[in-house]
Amino acid sequence: MKRIRSELYFDRAKRVIPGGVNSPVRACKAVKSNPVFFERGEGAYLIDADGNRYIDYVCSWGPLILGHAHPNVIAEVYFASKRGTSFGAPTWLEVEMAETIRKCIPSMEKVRLVNSGTEATMSALRLARAFTGRKKIVKFDGCYHGHADSLLVKAGSGLATFGIPASPGVPEELTSHTISLPFNDEKALSEAFEKHGSEIACVILEPVPANMGVVPPKEGFLKFLREITAKHGALLIFDEVITGFRLGLGGAQEKFGIKPDLTCLGKIIGGGLPVGAYGGRADIMSLVAPEGPVYQAGTLSGNPIAVSAGLATIRELMKPGAYERLETLSQKLEEGLKEILKELALPYQVVRCASMLTLFFTDKPVTNFSEAQACDTEKFARFWQGMLERGVYLPPSQFEAWFVSLAHSEREIEETLRAAKDTLREIG
Repeated sequence: MKRIRSELYFDRAKRVIPGGVNSPVRACKAVKSNPVFFERGEGAYLIDADGNRYIDYVCSWGPLILGHAHPNVIAEVYFASKRGTSFGAPTWLEVEMAETIRKCIPSMEKVRLVNSGTEATMSALRLARAFTGRKKIVKFDGCYHGHADSLLVKAGSGLATFGIPASPGVPEELTSHTISLPFNDEKALSEAFEKHGSEIACVILEPVPANMGVVPPKEGFLKFLREITAKHGALLIFDEVITGFRLGLGGAQEKFGIKPDLTCLGKIIGGGLPVGAYGGRADIMSLVAPEGPVYQAGTLSGNPIAVSAGLATIRELMKPGAYERLETLSQKLEEGLKEILKELALPYQVVRCASMLTLFFTDKPVTNFSEAQACDTEKFARFWQGMLERGVYLPPSQFEAWFVSLAHSEREIEETLRAAKDTLREIG
């Protein structure tokens, strides 16, 4: 495929934007490529600046669970924008969104809307520290919770892609309060609480990490987390920016039967528009200003256009059969990839949780970040390039999830599997 315009746009972008992109993974350095510049999305497809069509498994990194430009979402955005883009004052839509979130995720007894997942997680940490009167936080290697200073320690996502353990400009005084542990390791968690239990304000995690690739929790791990945090008076925070409404209307906490103290949401509750939320127990959330002393604010929080798009998305997900359809499509993709690997005698790992999936280029099971890092990233880069040339757009990093949407059909899944088989046969 020719991508002449993408190359021209990238040359121009590098003159005025750091690295030519506005989010690092988009640069496609990990897959030894220049980025593709896109002009529009249609259902399960992206169309680039040169008119090439690709089956899309990035789905704006998860939130486009209905696919691109879903007519009901676009209609709500249109009608909302005709009423005004932003008021800097309350609207009824914000109340409806908070009520909808609470109905779907009952642990979120009170909800505060913000503008991104990063805002949600940084606000939740501040709240947890205020509620407990403690400073230390526990996170897990490879879990990415946005680019707030205290969370840029052994993070996944772009930091995993670029091999950056932390970011310059982050004071050591902040990261000294962050304890990062191996995911799925109960022993390491126990030892951390034995040593620092009275100082730990909270444990924050992606209940199903998707920023080191998809790595489901081991049986009983989330239950152990709930028990040990309660025992030591620390809060449990689920970062469901990716898993929220992706694993079901109740998110990962419904799927695994675990009730966290606080939950963070993002992207998907805006139908792909900039939005986020955090919420949880009413006694904790009562500390948030103006009800309490913990300050957090945002002019565009609860933006009516983003909230309208999010409500339209959730209404579609509430329709009978939506998640069953997603599961059928995702299972077809998973089983097809496994059959291809078996036929070609390749030892790679396919890991799926609901409509999130990763093909790990390693011959060993992946249960944590260090095992994910053992993948053959050179081979993944060749796989990504081969899939792109065959009209399939995958996340340009081994350490990310593929996302299936309701706009995908059996036809797109079958085309993807044909492309994968040809590419894997080619690269070995």
